[in-house]
Amino acid sequence: MNLLALELATEACSVAVQAGDAVVSRHSVAPRQHAELALPWSDELLAQADLAKNQLDAITISIGPGAFTGVRLAIAMGQGMALALGKPLIGVSTLAVLAMEATRDGFTGNILAAIDARMGEVYAARFEWDGESLTAVSDEIVIAPDSLDVEGIDNSWRAVGTGIDAADGTLRSRLSCDLVSDALPHADMLLRLAQHATPSAPEQVEPTYLRNNVALTLAEQRAAREAKK
Repeated sequence: MNLLALELATEACSVAVQAGDAVVSRHSVAPRQHAELALPWSDELLAQADLAKNQLDAITISIGPGAFTGVRLAIAMGQGMALALGKPLIGVSTLAVLAMEATRDGFTGNILAAIDARMGEVYAARFEWDGESLTAVSDEIVIAPDSLDVEGIDNSWRAVGTGIDAADGTLRSRLSCDLVSDALPHADMLLRLAQHATPSAPEQVEPTYLRNNVALTLAEQRAAREAKK
């Protein structure tokens, strides 16, 4: 299967190409540079893989939750390329891609994936990895880390993502499992999940935002400062 993957939903810009069984990728923490990097990297990786765009079977993107700008950019780029090439688009949860970071060393079991959503909240979901497939075992939510249900998360679990240290490390203080707080989603893991996802018509793939407002109002900022005093 030949795929181009764009993972742009966090501060990391991550692009990968699969040509048959071979995978090439580029990944860098590059806040606010995704629009400048994603397309040139895509062209470079396709050339490295000796793959023409019309040889792609599909485009796959991370659809959020995550940074609004990055999620929208991935949707726009993915839909644009898929429509231009007449190819399907595969949308995959950003939290699922992040959860796969817990498996790089061979870990199997239960995973909590959490992304810093700013504004004192995290995006979070629970998953189970059996070594072959990843299964979501909870809904994806946006929530204050001190309100996140951590019941049942013991030392057999692994928690990954920037949400662990969000809001002054609230989740870190509440979890007793293995923690990988610097984990960010990578496009090569997006490729792995895309193998088992259902391709869609490009116009049918929609972003996952979980919340509608992207910034606190001045009144909300003042209230937050007062609450910390």
